[in-house]
Amino acid sequence: MIEELVRQVAVDGDDDAVEELSLIADTDPGRLTPYLGTLLDRDVVWPGKLYRAADADVVRRVVERVDGGDAPGQLNQLLVVLAHVAHPMAESALRRWSAQPPAGADALHVDILDYARKGGWTVDPQGHRRDLCGDTAYEWIMREAPRGPAGARCPWCASPLWTAADLDPAEPAVGAALAHTGWSGRLVIETCHFCSCYTTLYSRVTPTGDTAWWSGNTRPDHLGSTEAEDPPASLPVTGAPRQSPYQASAWEQGGSTLGGRPDWIQDADHPDCPGCRQPMDYVGLVGGADLDEYGEGAYYLHLHRPCGFAAVNYQQS
Repeated sequence: MIEELVRQVAVDGDDDAVEELSLIADTDPGRLTPYLGTLLDRDVVWPGKLYRAADADVVRRVVERVDGGDAPGQLNQLLVVLAHVAHPMAESALRRWSAQPPAGADALHVDILDYARKGGWTVDPQGHRRDLCGDTAYEWIMREAPRGPAGARCPWCASPLWTAADLDPAEPAVGAALAHTGWSGRLVIETCHFCSCYTTLYSRVTPTGDTAWWSGNTRPDHLGSTEAEDPPASLPVTGAPRQSPYQASAWEQGGSTLGGRPDWIQDADHPDCPGCRQPMDYVGLVGGADLDEYGEGAYYLHLHRPCGFAAVNYQQS
């Protein structure tokens, strides 16, 4: 089946076949490994996530293609490919090109090493790799949240703040999903479900479960005048483990996921911590389709333990 899908993509440019291969890359990327050389031969390098399980030979060939300067028009796609590959050869190449840009780099909009974020990792100020995402994921199932006493409201639109997550890493599943963040203790992430659709919103968090709107949040000019709205009456609870860390879905009902890797609707957007300006760790995704019958888009939750900040941003098509 995969061989035929590869043929349809490589020969016919079949978009439906690309979607089928992308689904395999999300559920079991290793199944594509034997076919990636053929896709590369046919210049099929998008979407980059197809190459998540690329072997050393394919990685070497991608690096050589960039070094050779033979395809500067493909540089963006090739860098995304390498960002998705966990192989040390890919990381080494991105580090090298950040200091010695290859042909075509002058047309890029970000530094080459910033491409790493598309694959869920970064390089810290000390030069060490830091994974922004974990390799363990669980279903996030929406349950009706009990209405408590009136709490904090959004300073911009006066809507009651929404509890997007209430997590206890002492629970084995939660602890596994959050292991890459280094967080211990209860984690509560509150945000404005409305205003976070317009800008990344930050909050202060503590291991005792305290959470507070960050006073440095800046209201965007395009937000305009708003009226208070009730937040979703749902709170995600941890369900069964996902087969793969890539199975979150920003589109489908049931796609909300704790841990693993985000399903970005637009470009990868790991927000920088307002305390230290380093990219924050990814916590999970809450899909609009799980919050409301007509919901769309997705909320992405992030955390930076050293500075005690959480963040929520939103994407839609």
